Amino acid sequence: MKRFSGLILSLLLISYGNVYAHHGVASLGTAGLEGPGSPLETSSSATLPEGKFLAYLKLDYAKFKKYTPQKDEETENYTFWIYGLGYGLKSYLSLYLFVPYYEKKLEDNSFNTSGFADISLMAVLGFKYDEGFMLIPETESLDDLMDWHFTVYGGLTIPTGDPNIRDANGNIDPGMSLGFGKPTITLGFSATKQFTDNMTFVFDTNYLKFFEYKYNDGTKYNFGDEFRMNTAITYRVLTSEKNKFRLDLDFELNYLNLGRDKENGIGLKGTGGKILYTLYGLRAYYKTISVGLGVKIPSWTDLNEESLQQGAEGKEKYRIIFTFSTLF
Repeated sequence: MKRFSGLILSLLLISYGNVYAHHGVASLGTAGLEGPGSPLETSSSATLPEGKFLAYLKLDYAKFKKYTPQKDEETENYTFWIYGLGYGLKSYLSLYLFVPYYEKKLEDNSFNTSGFADISLMAVLGFKYDEGFMLIPETESLDDLMDWHFTVYGGLTIPTGDPNIRDANGNIDPGMSLGFGKPTITLGFSATKQFTDNMTFVFDTNYLKFFEYKYNDGTKYNFGDEFRMNTAITYRVLTSEKNKFRLDLDFELNYLNLGRDKENGIGLKGTGGKILYTLYGLRAYYKTISVGLGVKIPSWTDLNEESLQQGAEGKEKYRIIFTFSTLF
């Protein structure tokens, strides 16, 4: 019903010249006046320069529709903060650590939770096609950046968040917890093509696997697996070489297929379904700093037992996405 999982995905980066449904997805920003653009939610096919670090912050604020006039236990909003650090081990291999902080609030304030959730580790392998497939080289010219670029990535969460938070009556609601109790696994693939000096196309798909966890009240709960398929177009509208500034517009379609949750091995009503989100945003670059801002809305839904899913993905009024990143 009010389930939000929290794993972090989206691996974008820096060019010299660029994973949650029950959660927030981490999208790393790029910094560079030239080269491909970087979306806010869709994972670009860039890797970090060898020996460089990337500091990253993302805010994902979800405001939900409510269907009763009185203040009750309907979900008011969720706020997902994601803090990340990336390192370029090789020009073609980047490693990431993400630390999420969640705030979940009900309309009547009967059960609000906040705190650090499960940390996530991610590795990204980058390659390109230029008269054959090859790993990403240490340096690329602007012409080289126009080639098709790809990544395969994978990662897992470590159950550092508290899954057994109780309300005032001593009840545990997995959807309000800060952790899953068990690791989760993510696998993904991305493709990026800069078609013109100003326009970049990005495709990304990934799969997130959850495992059953036995809570302290004896309940065995398994969140439904998540499958995503995203596309994005970014368009550079302004470049100032003198001020080392660049501004891109971003349009994305984010498809999410949620599996049905299970409690004690039985599928739960009011969970799972399919959602297509539309995102409108922009990204600004200044020297090695990148800032992104966008609004994401559900434009199409096919939810299981939809009337029971207030507070779930697909039932948002809107989501506000903000990202900040810097290379050092």
